[in-house]
Formats: sequence, structure tokens, C-alpha cells
Amino acid sequence: MTAAEKYRADILAFDPDGSHLRVYASGLRNPSGVAVDPRSGQLWCAVNERDGLGDNLVPDYITPVRQGGFYGWPWWYIGPHQDPRQAGKHPELRERVVTPDVLLQPHSAPLQLAFYQAEQFPGEYRGDIFAAAHGSWNKAVRTGYKIVRVPLRHTGKASGDYQDFLTGFVLPNGQVWGRPVGVTSAPDGALLVTDDGSNSIWRISYVGESTATASTRSSEREASAK
Repeated sequence: MTAAEKYRADILAFDPDGSHLRVYASGLRNPSGVAVDPRSGQLWCAVNERDGLGDNLVPDYITPVRQGGFYGWPWWYIGPHQDPRQAGKHPELRERVVTPDVLLQPHSAPLQLAFYQAEQFPGEYRGDIFAAAHGSWNKAVRTGYKIVRVPLRHTGKASGDYQDFLTGFVLPNGQVWGRPVGVTSAPDGALLVTDDGSNSIWRISYVGESTATASTRSSEREASAK
């Protein structure tokens, strides 16, 4: 990295008046989604990882952000894995790399994320993360193009798994008609999703099924019908 790239791949913090610039965390290639868990004050982010290493590397991720943490870019990724294009560089950083909590399929391109604090969905959804996966542009088989749910199970911590919540934006022939970007909850507790593929805002509401899985299927049908 050069002097011109100072603060690149960092999350920066400022005082409310814009003063006291400091690096909160570094080595995050593209932390496109940043959100604070309103219950704990913990900062989380969604990161678009590097390209150029094939269809199956490098996983994108969603993770809580450690203050002072180093996440590897551009020399390392997902813990002590060295980018072969950076072979032999900065071996002293190997043991410093923080491994993210939730790994997504490579090239999913996660963008915005939101913590669900409303009450329309079943109680098990409260406090969970919804994240928009904008979708791949350079992978042989498309991935992303959906909303995923990261269950925190009322603990404020992820266990590494995530679930597809809203899908259907890729047709069987591979044609894409929707690409999620932003996600938030409406005042009535429905989930709102912006989509720059169809220039739409989707509203996903709970229709009263008894399980989270059923509510997800119902929500997907409602979104697909609009």
C-alpha cells in the first residue's frame, strides 16, 4: 500500500463534531455495510472480499468489528491464509489477522445490513441480522442476489451460520432481474428491501404462520408477487 492509499480498507471513527479522526479497524477490503447492534453497542460490518483468486475464494463475510482489529487485506485473508499475489510479504501480520464470524459464499457481494428490532416477525427473529447480498458479477455460477438472515439467538453473537431469507431474483436460465442493496424495517415491523436491479422497494411482511421457516416462505411469495 502507498501513501496515497492511507485509510484505505479501514473503518474510521470521529467525534460527533468531526474531530479526532482515528482508525477503528483495518484490513477490511470493502466494509460496505456498517451497523451497530442497538442492544449492546457492538459494531458489525459486511465485507466484500477480494477477487482474482477464482470462483471459490475469497469468502465474503459479516462480522462484529474489534476495535484495533486487523482483518488481513491485502496480504492475508480469513485468518492466516496468504494471498498468493502477496507471497512473502508481511509475515509479521499473520498471527494478527482476525477471523470473521460469518463466512458467506465468495462473490456474494454483501452490502447493507440491519438488526431486526421490530415485533411483527416471530420472537426468534428479534435482534437477528438481515443483510442484502447484491450478487456476483465474476463467478461462473451466480451467487448472492438475496437477503440472508444471520441468527443471533438473543445472545448478540453469531455461531457462523446464516439462512436464505428472500430469494428468487435469478431465473433458471441465469438471467438476473433483481439485486438487493439496502434493508431496514418499516414502522409496522415489515422488512423493506431496496433493489437496484428492478428499481423496486420490496415489503416483506409476516402473515401468521407458526414457524420462522414458514414465515420466510410466505414472505418470499409476497415479495415475488408484487
